[in-house]
Amino acid sequence: MTLTNESIPIEVHLRADDWADLVRQDAVAGLTSSPKELSPTWLYDDRGCELFEQITRLPEYYPTRTERSILAERAAEIATVSGADTLIELGAGSSEKTRVLLDAMAAGGRLRRFELFDVAEPTLRATAEAVAEEYPDLDVSGVVGDFRRHLDRITTGGRRMIAFLGGTIGNFAPSERAALLSELAATMAPGDTLLLGTDLVKDTGRLVAAYDDAAGVTAAFNKNVLAVLNRELGADFDLECFDHVARFDLDHEWIEMRLRSRGRQKVWVEALDLALDFDDGEDIRTEISAKFRPLGVRSELAAAGLRLAGWWTDPDGDYGLSLSVR
Repeated sequence: MTLTNESIPIEVHLRADDWADLVRQDAVAGLTSSPKELSPTWLYDDRGCELFEQITRLPEYYPTRTERSILAERAAEIATVSGADTLIELGAGSSEKTRVLLDAMAAGGRLRRFELFDVAEPTLRATAEAVAEEYPDLDVSGVVGDFRRHLDRITTGGRRMIAFLGGTIGNFAPSERAALLSELAATMAPGDTLLLGTDLVKDTGRLVAAYDDAAGVTAAFNKNVLAVLNRELGADFDLECFDHVARFDLDHEWIEMRLRSRGRQKVWVEALDLALDFDDGEDIRTEISAKFRPLGVRSELAAAGLRLAGWWTDPDGDYGLSLSVR
C-alpha cells in the first residue's frame, strides 16, 4: 500500500502487525534452535536505530567515519562512474552519509530521484522529510520493508545506483549473502550499479572494541532486541539477566554479538506459547558482522552476476567501497 506523508510517497510493506508476525516467525525458529539465535533485523526498531546512531559516533566505532571519509573524497568519482540519476539507499537510517552522494550527483547535473528503504517506519519518514526539505527539487520516496523480503518493491526506471552502506552486507552468513546479492542483481537493469560498503579484515583488538565500546552503548543496543521480543511477543526477558558479548571468529573472519545468560533462568514467550530454559552462560547469537578481503568482495559480486567497476578504500585499508555494474 502507498501512503502519502505530505508530498512524499511511502510504500509500507511492514506494518505493526507484519512486524510482529515476522518477529514471531524468526523468534520461534531461532530460539528453538541449538545454539539459540535471533535475526539482526530486530535490533533495528526505532529505539535500536537511535542507539545505533549513537554507536556510529563512538571513538571505537571506526566503520562509519571511515566510510564517510571515503565518500567525502570519492563521491564525485563514484557519481561519474555510475552515471546514475536515481539513488536508492537500503537500510537508510538517517541517510547522513548519503547526502555526500546526493550532493555529488546533483553537482554533476544527474540527480532526479532518491528512494529510502528501511525497516523502521518512523525513522524512514523523518529522514525522508528532512531530505525533501534539504533538496526541494528532488523526487523523494520511501519503502518500509525488510530487504530479505521486499527488494522487489524498490523503484524502477532511470539509471539507478543502489547504495548498501555501513557494512550491513556483513550481517549475512555466506549463503544468505550470496542469495541477497543475487536477488539484488536480479532487480537491476543493465547499467544499474551497486555501491557496497564492506568492513575489511584487520587487527582483532580493534574489531572487538568497535562492537564492545567502553560506554556500553553497543551493549544497550544488543539488549534492546530482548525489549523488542517483550513488546512484540509478550516475552518476559529481564534485560539485566543477560550480558553483552562480542568476539571475533578467526575461522569465519566475522564478529559475533551474543547475549549471555547470567545464571540459570526461564523465560516465557506468550505469543509463541513457549517456555525457554537458559543454562548459566548460555548464549543467544544476535548478529554476525563479516569482515572482508578485496578479492573476496570481487568474487562474491561476480558470483551474483555483477562486474566490479570501481574500488575505493581509506589510506589504512580499513574499509572498502565497491561499485559494481549489472
